[in-house]
Amino acid sequence: MMLDPDAIADRRRLKRRLGFWRIAAFSLAVVAAIALAVRFGALGGGTTSPHVARVALSGLMTPNADFVAMLDGLADADAVKGVIIDIDSPGGATTAGESVYGALRRLSAKKPTVAWVGTLAASAGYMAALGADRIVIRRSALTGSIGVLVQWPDVSRLMDMIGVKYEEVKSSPMKAEPMPFKPVSPEARAMLDRAIRDTYQWFVGLVAERRGLTPERALELADGRVVTGHQAIDLKLVDEIGEESAARAWLTTKGVAADLPIRDHKPKKDTPWAWMEEASAAATRGVAAAFGLEGVSATLRSLDGLQSVWHPARDENPSNFGGIGR
Repeated sequence: MMLDPDAIADRRRLKRRLGFWRIAAFSLAVVAAIALAVRFGALGGGTTSPHVARVALSGLMTPNADFVAMLDGLADADAVKGVIIDIDSPGGATTAGESVYGALRRLSAKKPTVAWVGTLAASAGYMAALGADRIVIRRSALTGSIGVLVQWPDVSRLMDMIGVKYEEVKSSPMKAEPMPFKPVSPEARAMLDRAIRDTYQWFVGLVAERRGLTPERALELADGRVVTGHQAIDLKLVDEIGEESAARAWLTTKGVAADLPIRDHKPKKDTPWAWMEEASAAATRGVAAAFGLEGVSATLRSLDGLQSVWHPARDENPSNFGGIGR
């Protein structure tokens, strides 16, 4: 059967369209295959080829199971020959510092681990650094602020002024103390002081043990002071003044080949809805920024319980945590 010219032209156009989409699909498959190969090390650029892992610990610290799981994973990863933990943090929740410290001690038991401080490692941030085998810091960076605190507002007078009365029924006097709606009682203050002292003594003990100091000397340094990297050397709170290259050079002295590349590692969320969580967090930060409430939003959202922190962040930008220029 003979086809009319229009039908022949339509068939040719259809073939051209099919050819275009076949080529596009093939090209996409090739790109995906290359990306996967790079990601998983088949082309020597992924994280399964031998390398030094670099991990960033930045911002206000809160308990983060994904971060700890990543550190534990590095301990078991054959391709990871050494680890640099890049710290830029004023601290945060004491439990966060404790968990990162413990994970770094487990990691250090299997492969050499060095902490590098470019700007700030204070309080719980310094606690985390103690978990590494060595601490390298810039001369003008800040560290220290060894201590523990708990804070709460007292808005009881404001409530009186606006005619709001607070009432409660509870099972025992110390339940839910302290509250921002009434002055703290002497008994509640004493209870909190005991909790603070217990954790503070543990923190001071870590400093003494990890830095080779006597308990008395560690206690003397744990008065909440921050010090520069240059001062920290003299106080034996850190090991070396230098850039990240100095931290990398130290790994070489521990048997890590000098020609191995440095690869960045980040925690992975196991939930399939991780992208939605990130989008929601970004939206929240955007609204807070619009009203100038970045610092308030970050603090209320993340800090609860005992804190080991120096100058809580005004926002979530690690560069704003300061240093000498702040």
